Amino acid sequence: MTTPVDVIVLGTGSAAQKVAYSCRAASWSVAIVDSRPFGGTCENRGCDPKKVLVGVSELVDWSRRMQGKGISAPGLSITWQDLMRFKRTFTDPVPERTEQSFAEAGISVRHGRARFVDRTSVQVGDETLVGRYVVIATGARHAPLGIPGEEALTTSTHFLELDDLPARIAFVGGGYIAFEFAHIAARAGAWVQILHRGTRPLEKFDPELGDQLVQTSRELGVEVHLNKAVTAIARQGDHLLVHARTGEQEQVVEADLVVHAAGRVPEIDDLDLDAAGVVREKGGVTVNSYLQRVTNSAVYAAGDAVASGGFPLTPVAAMQRG
Repeated sequence: MTTPVDVIVLGTGSAAQKVAYSCRAASWSVAIVDSRPFGGTCENRGCDPKKVLVGVSELVDWSRRMQGKGISAPGLSITWQDLMRFKRTFTDPVPERTEQSFAEAGISVRHGRARFVDRTSVQVGDETLVGRYVVIATGARHAPLGIPGEEALTTSTHFLELDDLPARIAFVGGGYIAFEFAHIAARAGAWVQILHRGTRPLEKFDPELGDQLVQTSRELGVEVHLNKAVTAIARQGDHLLVHARTGEQEQVVEADLVVHAAGRVPEIDDLDLDAAGVVREKGGVTVNSYLQRVTNSAVYAAGDAVASGGFPLTPVAAMQRG
């Protein structure tokens, strides 16, 4: 089946929604496609649920630090199962609410993974959508590490859905996601380690702030290992072994859960961009100041799909749409 529309939007996150609603407000026909729960990363499995966990863990931290300074009650503690139930009150309604909002705006929805079949047509299941324009706003995924046992890694998405918090957690990578989740887990009672291959974490951020973060993390009980390149993950019984190397020196860390926090890449590999004449770069789709791909002027890209060279943060989409 072939369906013609003015605009095809791939993805349902922040950037995708702005495009879809703006085009529909201009009376264009719009079809939006996503293989994941509608609403995108931020609302479902990123910023919003993370902020719920951070807010609760900060409350616990304040309580502990203020003991003897006007607070005399026993320190607060985190009950992980209750925290997850509370978090889901924010995230569970998102997909249905988002899809209903699209329907009310007259935006047609498709569930499934899309792939280009020509310059302005994409296939979703048995249907081919033929558009005047296509917008790639598919977000990002965890970067492949190319190490043995990589499949044993848990992603940040899965961390935010843990029913129970393991006793020992190791984070591979020293970015902001690793430190945010490490602080949450440590304040919830887990023994936490961060293994970062570089000389300092958060390399694109202010060095002094990075040093302060490392110090604060260690004071919290998080073991921060720098210059530790993870080379393999192996399962041994009911736990995991993280093999790491510093120069010629090897180290093995035991953990119940190992979380991938070593960077993200645009989720565009399976879109068959070549069929649309869209040349991708290492960091994503290169666009001009109008977010337009020069090699195919009918294709645009936004959000984490764009090779921006900047910080891979959610506000990227907000700034682009501003």
